[in-house]
Amino acid sequence: MPLILMCGYPCSGKTRRANELKEYFTQNTERKVHIVGDEGQGIDKNSVYADSQKEKNLRGALRAEVERKVSKDDIVILDSLNYIKGYRYELFCLIKHTQTPHCLVYCLTSTDVSSEWNKGREADSQYTQEILDALVLRFEAPDSRNRWDSPLFTFQQEDSLPFEAICDALFKRKAPPPNQSTQSQPLSSTNFLYELDKVTQDVLMAVLESQKTSVPGDLVSIPGATEKISFILACLAYLYLNMVELRKLRRQFISYTKMHPTENIGQIANMFVQYLNKSMH
Repeated sequence: MPLILMCGYPCSGKTRRANELKEYFTQNTERKVHIVGDEGQGIDKNSVYADSQKEKNLRGALRAEVERKVSKDDIVILDSLNYIKGYRYELFCLIKHTQTPHCLVYCLTSTDVSSEWNKGREADSQYTQEILDALVLRFEAPDSRNRWDSPLFTFQQEDSLPFEAICDALFKRKAPPPNQSTQSQPLSSTNFLYELDKVTQDVLMAVLESQKTSVPGDLVSIPGATEKISFILACLAYLYLNMVELRKLRRQFISYTKMHPTENIGQIANMFVQYLNKSMH
């Protein structure tokens, strides 16, 4: 069921508002409410938000957890900064694919207020001033004119949450229709899924095996493919690809290929290798 995106500066009251929403929906509906957020990831916020790759991994983990929890019966609240316009668009594409409504709850505060609230936290929960200032500078405010930021509910610290309006947006509004790119297409042959699964798994294992002997700069040959893996890209992108990253890329490729099946099954290996090389740039 619906996805609620919290959005705002660090220390702008997002978690408090997320808990208010959970309490309201628990008391007034029979639906389960899941809060997904940074706190549940067991991270050191200052370390993560100082490192672009760690932050990217965090966003990926949050998105994956949202995807697992979104269902026909439950409400999911994503309690994170959600400050990047492109990331909010990714989540919008996710809810289009699952055909469920969503809304954005924007906790609007000034930089000074967020800074003061940050100082009032326990020491191990505080952002450093440097990280807080950097996140504020990078913040891309939501805009209700963008379909991925709409419906948008904006309020300040002294405002009460508009519970009824949020309910109407989630339960009385149709989910955004899926576009062609998010709808599954008929598979081109009964053997397609089997070959897609088998070939991508073989490529994945070949990449892992090659890392035992390859060095940066090598072009790694993959059985069944004329394309080669650029091992220098693998090193630069992931400091050696691990199983978790490879499986994630494989799942993404399989999802995409199911929607855009090829008639030439023999090209699956080459397509997957090209996808890996592109993803590692």
